[in-house]
Amino acid sequence: MRKPCNTPYIGTAAWSIPRDVAEQFPGDGPHLERYARRFACVEINSSFYRSHQVETYARWAGMTPPQFRFAVKLPRAITHDAALRGARKPLRAFLDEVVGLGDRLGVLLVQLPPSLAWDARVARTFFALLRESWDGPLACEPRHASWFEPAADRALARLRVSRVAADPARIAAAARPGGWLGPDGDGVGALLYYRWHGSPRVYWSSYDDGWLARQAGQLAAWPPGAVPWVIFDNTASGAATANALALQSLAATVTAP
Repeated sequence: MRKPCNTPYIGTAAWSIPRDVAEQFPGDGPHLERYARRFACVEINSSFYRSHQVETYARWAGMTPPQFRFAVKLPRAITHDAALRGARKPLRAFLDEVVGLGDRLGVLLVQLPPSLAWDARVARTFFALLRESWDGPLACEPRHASWFEPAADRALARLRVSRVAADPARIAAAARPGGWLGPDGDGVGALLYYRWHGSPRVYWSSYDDGWLARQAGQLAAWPPGAVPWVIFDNTASGAATANALALQSLAATVTAP
């Protein structure tokens, strides 16, 4: 997954192409094919709500170039309904489906409900179970303040689980990646997963150029060998795609401080 010069993977949640930026995705073919010509990654959120057949994942993978990567969100039946407990059977079913992506599978994403507090035994059991079958990049987006305490961060690091950096951040620590930050704790070799949901109106608001420029500078400040992913989830208004294109341009020109 490493890319030279710390170039981030930039994409959106799902691959729809809004009409106002359609000219930046030229050529024929389905939206995913056109999207994958411009971006290096995408996040599949539909897996949170329903299962997809392994053949569906394989078809999506076949529409993308070899270097393209998918992040896939775990089902809500595991993360929300069961609160990470008793997950062996549904987790096995999910992993048997996403295997259809083959080497295009880049990240598994575990998004947790705001009500789910840190429970060391439950978290260790669940992530150890997931690690039995998935040794690749793993990101978790907790939304309860207890997950940002030092003990929780250390436990995630031991399990090589990267804690998502989110915007808007519920607390200050949530704005910056945590958990697994590489063997030396500096981000080198680790997944640094950002999910930007839109602010002030979550899922709707667009980010302005100044904000995006500041984020591009912060991404560039990570040492070479870090693996940043940035996913724009402000898709309700169609702003995600334009924001991702803008950040892509900025990231190509910005230099680390």
